[in-house]
Amino acid sequence: MKYRQLGQTDLKVSEVSFGTWAIGGAWGKTNDAQALESLQYAIDAGVNFFDTADVYGDGHSEELLAKATKGQEDKIHIATKFCRAGDIHDPATYSEESVRSYCEASLKRLERDQIDLFQIHCPPIEILKDGAVFQVLDKLKAEGKIRYYGVSVETVEEGLLCLEYPGVSTLQVIFNLFRQKPLEELFPKAHEQGVGILTRVPLASGLLTGKFKKNSSFEEDDHRHFNRNGEAFNVGETFAGIEFEKGVELSNEIDWIARDRESMTTAALKWILEHKEVSCVIPGFKNSDQVKQNLKAVEVPDFTKEEMEKLNAFYEQEVHQLIRGAY
Repeated sequence: MKYRQLGQTDLKVSEVSFGTWAIGGAWGKTNDAQALESLQYAIDAGVNFFDTADVYGDGHSEELLAKATKGQEDKIHIATKFCRAGDIHDPATYSEESVRSYCEASLKRLERDQIDLFQIHCPPIEILKDGAVFQVLDKLKAEGKIRYYGVSVETVEEGLLCLEYPGVSTLQVIFNLFRQKPLEELFPKAHEQGVGILTRVPLASGLLTGKFKKNSSFEEDDHRHFNRNGEAFNVGETFAGIEFEKGVELSNEIDWIARDRESMTTAALKWILEHKEVSCVIPGFKNSDQVKQNLKAVEVPDFTKEEMEKLNAFYEQEVHQLIRGAY
């Protein structure tokens, strides 16, 4: 495993870390035994950072992480998120009373005394402009309840706004071969300011694994079924905002990236890691085979300059105009 500094924090995190949305819920059937086995496999392979949220399975993914990391709290870092268990548009959700309550609840489920990274979970831009929530987070940090804090954002505009607040240590953004916009302005500015970047939806909800066909279907409780067109939350969180059938076509167009790189999955993750601004990539998983496949991204060959330019042109010419929702 290779490690990168998480912005200007004192944390070094595994290049390939993992998100735990899928083992908590909203990705079809879950299996706790498989989830714990997968977490252990990742930890044994050197993964030392996991991203979760209080709404993933109503806190269940936090509880699974507590079991998997018991006794290793000083070695395994956990980032969790808050606000979406309430009304994200109501300023009261970001009051000291509310944020403290979210924090304490997550600490209890994680069975920890301190949260390594506490992130606001995709709040509306009005909340970020107001900025009062950052004062609350500063207070929790001073008290030792949280080590650092960051923001998970939906758009580049939101990310740039967060960079105006000096206490923000990290940004979590959607970034993959279908979502390259952060490269233009957000990544350079974040890197200049020493703000760490966590990249989520790295495989475009599975599109970039190359395993789907246009007639592929998903379980009713899988967001790839119920949020395909943004019915439940931001459409960008599902298939990176690309209409599914078109996404399958686009994925097939770049299946050449897998040549000499094990698979499309590992190649798509490797492409993300080619960007120095990225602290870590956080793919999801449901079983240890998926963990194993994702971890191979650290080992496969780099992309050539020509390949990188080809993939950038592919995005500019064929993809970016198809993305739905604000980004």
